[in-house]
Amino acid sequence: MAWETLAVKDEEAHRAQEILRILRAHFSVPQPSDIVRDPFKVLVRTIISQSTAEANTTMAYGNLSQRLPVTPKALAEADVAEIEEALRVAGLYRNKSKVIKHVSSLIIERFGGSLDFVYSAPLDEAREKLLSLPGVGPKTADVVLLSSAKKPTLPVDTHVDRVSKRLGLVLSQADHEETRRGLQALYQPGEYFDVHMLLIALGRRYCKATKPYHAECPVGKLCPSAEA
Repeated sequence: MAWETLAVKDEEAHRAQEILRILRAHFSVPQPSDIVRDPFKVLVRTIISQSTAEANTTMAYGNLSQRLPVTPKALAEADVAEIEEALRVAGLYRNKSKVIKHVSSLIIERFGGSLDFVYSAPLDEAREKLLSLPGVGPKTADVVLLSSAKKPTLPVDTHVDRVSKRLGLVLSQADHEETRRGLQALYQPGEYFDVHMLLIALGRRYCKATKPYHAECPVGKLCPSAEA
């Protein structure tokens, strides 16, 4: 039975790599920007992105950076109404503005105004510190750790969760942590950023929540949901 288990795992790994190969050929992976090099800016942008379309996230972050320096000190000292005005185009902007101001204050209080620990601390320790901040969930923490510090963790947002389950890369009943670990087991750490971005792209373009476009999907032939 052991050889059968190994054969199944090899088959799963091969299919996962074939999915990645096709997605790389179909979509372009965004290049890291100046934002990605600064963990605090990544954190702020990711908080803004929650329940918000990418175009509105980009616009809201741009508005904020034009009004105020995106630093813990500047945002902690800013009037929350000014942050709200910048983020108005984003969903739940009032709550996000309060969270960003509060988180900025806590980063000054707890971490000396810097998130540089994401570079130096072990992954689990850095992750726990980020998760201790209000409004920072596993996805947000993992985006900061992967994007800014190149830590070996694979962020799971709603698109990644939905697409990976439809593709059968993880079990349909898997929770967030099981999905993250399942994807990480299928791919190499150097592939995590591409997998994260490409599954998001697939989810936005074809594998939509309510009406997936199976016929047009580039990985439809490898998708159990499309066959069903």
